[in-house]
Amino acid sequence: MDQLKQIESFVAVAGKGSLTAAANAEGVAPAVIGRRIDALEERLGVKLLVRTTRRITLTHEGSAFLEDCQRILVDLATAEASVSEGGVKASGHLRITAPAGFGRRHVAPLVPRFVAEHPDVSISLNLSDRVVDIVNEGFDCAVRVGDLPDSSLVSVRLADNRRMCVATAEYLKRHGTPKQPADLVKHRCLMLSSEASQPRGWAFTVDGKVVHVRPGGALDCSDGQVLHDWCAQGLGIAWRSTWEVQDEVASGRLVAVLEEHAAPPNGVYAVFVQRKHLPLRVRLWIDFLKQSYGDAAYWARPQTRPLAA
Repeated sequence: MDQLKQIESFVAVAGKGSLTAAANAEGVAPAVIGRRIDALEERLGVKLLVRTTRRITLTHEGSAFLEDCQRILVDLATAEASVSEGGVKASGHLRITAPAGFGRRHVAPLVPRFVAEHPDVSISLNLSDRVVDIVNEGFDCAVRVGDLPDSSLVSVRLADNRRMCVATAEYLKRHGTPKQPADLVKHRCLMLSSEASQPRGWAFTVDGKVVHVRPGGALDCSDGQVLHDWCAQGLGIAWRSTWEVQDEVASGRLVAVLEEHAAPPNGVYAVFVQRKHLPLRVRLWIDFLKQSYGDAAYWARPQTRPLAA
């Protein structure tokens, strides 16, 4: 019990940004929260938080541990709900949001299956490439792809997401094949114009370190699917997720370049507001996503693009 309290307090402090805020939420003195954090760090033998009079920041170890702790607490809540709520059915309205491209392929097809399993739940799905403020806009859960900004929201990693540079063979024949990420400045690169999507540019590994490159080009767009289509037309090099282009690379319609410099994968996450009692419909939706994306066969199947309306 003490260990669980320590973990809960650590997650609360990381999310709220201060001992006082975490203590107020639980109704205890800040010193109680401080002692729990001290005991947790002593037990683990690492520093998780750097505390100053002005702010609290996570150490590198603390950031990694936080993700695992959030997942553990969500799994624990789900396990308790499955027992304590027994025959109680999930019901009510679920509002979810996801990036447009990923959402069309990998969220929208799952919604009817989830509703078939839980017929008393209704769902509104919002697809948008902007970072939706789920707190102020009233969403229960967001699916997000890529690096997550610092936030008080809870995140659960659902799957890995890897990106690759691709182009048509015809484009590479005309303009040459880049050998190093720095070579991209000489190429026509198809960039997302949304500042919120890739603020640091394209990520690569060079000499064992992750570097970011912001190549230029004559064409950019805020819609990833348009960049994909332009790339398939031979108009330049695009940096796309494997779930989007793996079939075309396998068939030879697109060619992967700079694979020896591919950056480590980031993630696909479920993001939601931290609550003491998360609604059953939200817990079941997150668990449903984890089961679906956790199945290796899911990603191995052909990733055909849904027909446009």
